[in-house]
Amino acid sequence: MAKTRMIGLDIGTTQVRAAEVEIMSGRGGRPARPTLVRAGAVQLPFGAVRDGEVAEPSTVGTAIKQLWAQQKFGSKDVVIGVGNQRVIVRELDLPAMPLPELKASLPFQVHDLIPVAVEDAILDYLPTGSRAAEHGTVVSGLLVAATKDTVRANIAAVKSAGLNPVSVDLSAFALARALGGESTLGQTLALVDIGARVTTVVIVANGVPTMVRLLPTGGQDATDAVSRAMSVPAAEAEGIKREIGFGFSVPAELDEAARALGTATTSLVESIRNTFVYYAASHPGAAAQAVFLTGGACQLPGLGQYLSSASRLPVSVGQPLGTVDVARAAAATDVLDAQHTFAVSVGLAMGAAA
Repeated sequence: MAKTRMIGLDIGTTQVRAAEVEIMSGRGGRPARPTLVRAGAVQLPFGAVRDGEVAEPSTVGTAIKQLWAQQKFGSKDVVIGVGNQRVIVRELDLPAMPLPELKASLPFQVHDLIPVAVEDAILDYLPTGSRAAEHGTVVSGLLVAATKDTVRANIAAVKSAGLNPVSVDLSAFALARALGGESTLGQTLALVDIGARVTTVVIVANGVPTMVRLLPTGGQDATDAVSRAMSVPAAEAEGIKREIGFGFSVPAELDEAARALGTATTSLVESIRNTFVYYAASHPGAAAQAVFLTGGACQLPGLGQYLSSASRLPVSVGQPLGTVDVARAAAATDVLDAQHTFAVSVGLAMGAAA
């Protein structure tokens, strides 16, 4: 049986994470269940990535080198994820045509739809369906426009580590890939990845991403709020945040911290809920049925319960390793306990290896 391996690299604000996935062809040429061969993460210095964008490529490159040395990945070929405030994702209907022609036509079709010049953006399109219209068949899908500077900064960091970036993928699509699978077919799910500075919301209907929203706020914003309220460094504020959680009673000396954390968390949850409401209004009869949380900030005590109450949907922590087998080398690391932080890197590798 033929097998393909690929490594997905997720560059976050506080960590770089990588996952190596192997896919073997099964009977009849169908791919067998993927295997996570190895995975790991390395902390990033403060400021190396700002607002989800690589600010110091050489610093990030050094961290990636350290990660490769620690985990002994089997290749230097990687697929990179992108997804920050400078990446635009919009629902777009286009006249039906072969996909290569459709993608080639994007610069002429979308110049009025994105807030950057077409020549400064990298464009892509994911078809999600089609329907008959008055003047012929129309393709529905998601337009992706990433500023070239954003992509170049990620590529520069990867190359400075001596690696070969073979492709770039939208982190939101990787998230859908990692948390999808046959068990989710026939359902509409909301996937919410809460990073340090960016929260990614993906609505997946019958296994296909149908809406993506990138919210410019995350767990670090809540930490910053606690830091300001208590006049303490960010590292101490992070500990306080995780200690008190959201919606719990606290000692009097932590009242200010609880109020600051409550305000920041409420704002984030309202933005997420509003995304669900918009999707339900624009897709009658197809509202999300459940929510899965991932990302480094998703395990704030009380967050899931509050989001469930606000959205009136069941909320649980996503299990991206539920769709893959885990090799012994990967199981020997802490990836199983921290799998909610590896959804993007696993999904990136799965897409490239398939």
